[in-house]
Amino acid sequence: MTITADTPPARPGPGRLLREVLTGAAVGGAVAAFVVGCVLERASLVVLGPLLGAAYGLLLLATRPRRRREAAVAPRTALARIEALEAAGGEATDMPTRFELSVVPDGAPAFRVEIRQEVHVAELADLRAGGAVVVTYPPDRPERIRIVRRPTPEWEERAAGASLDPAPGPLLGGEAAGYREEGYLVLLGLLLGVAAVLLPLRAELFGLAGTAPARPGPAATASGGGSTTTVTSGMGTVVLGPGRSMLDPGELRAAVESLTERPEGRRALTLVVRERLLTVVLAPSGGTRTGGFDPRSLPYDRLPALVEEAGAGEWQVTADALAGPLVLRIVVTGDGGARTLEADGRGRVLRRTGD
Repeated sequence: MTITADTPPARPGPGRLLREVLTGAAVGGAVAAFVVGCVLERASLVVLGPLLGAAYGLLLLATRPRRRREAAVAPRTALARIEALEAAGGEATDMPTRFELSVVPDGAPAFRVEIRQEVHVAELADLRAGGAVVVTYPPDRPERIRIVRRPTPEWEERAAGASLDPAPGPLLGGEAAGYREEGYLVLLGLLLGVAAVLLPLRAELFGLAGTAPARPGPAATASGGGSTTTVTSGMGTVVLGPGRSMLDPGELRAAVESLTERPEGRRALTLVVRERLLTVVLAPSGGTRTGGFDPRSLPYDRLPALVEEAGAGEWQVTADALAGPLVLRIVVTGDGGARTLEADGRGRVLRRTGD
């Protein structure tokens, strides 16, 4: 049978390609909106993320009947000439095999295609370059072609007596290339969806100069006894003057209150205390009460006794609630090494290490 060259099968239409891009954009935009909403503490973005995903899901459901009708179209059966085949090595009984085929549909132009299909090792001997096989493929997706290993008697007889010539023209990328193309389009849509959310909010997220409203810079104030208080949008520090200690009566409480003077207070993610230095990592502002802990709730009266109980030496107290309830960790470093004492939010000792 002589094969005539003609226009190769059409590539996927713009509608399907657009659907892949929109799928990625919907997923990327929904996830980005939810995450950014949590970071910026914006309820509207937190709600927008799931709503965007749900809206796109409803859109896909609306087009499902049409896609089912398209999928229900009977596959086309044709003869094909094996131009080349290459089986991957291995010990599996079904071996991945690469085929180059010249496909000859009845009443349609011939075309060349590359596919990858698993073939049982016992059947490889029946497949050879120049031989004819029976193939099937969706009429609108000829690159997703499959070799039929058990064709009907009629097609088996046609393949046995067929003499096919190589098809001219370009080699279609095959099923694997089709999946890669769809994957690239989904990835492109994913990036576009994320960018659509991040770019308008980049100033708030990354503090780009000239794009966000001006915020007060660090404020340093001197208090009695030479102590210095510095507060920024995300951190506060208090340094006591010489001869004073954070364990002195009322010192630590006053230092913490100087960092949380706002009427609604500022919650803390982490609080670290040393002999003359207090450092507090503040939770993002916005009125939420769900993150961090209230630094004014520390058991101030118990801290000197806890430090003394931990042992003699240079000490540091860390308070955080990152993994659950508020925990105090006192680390003392001395001649005998480091010792650690942990206590709960009321100052009750939980455990000791390094004794």
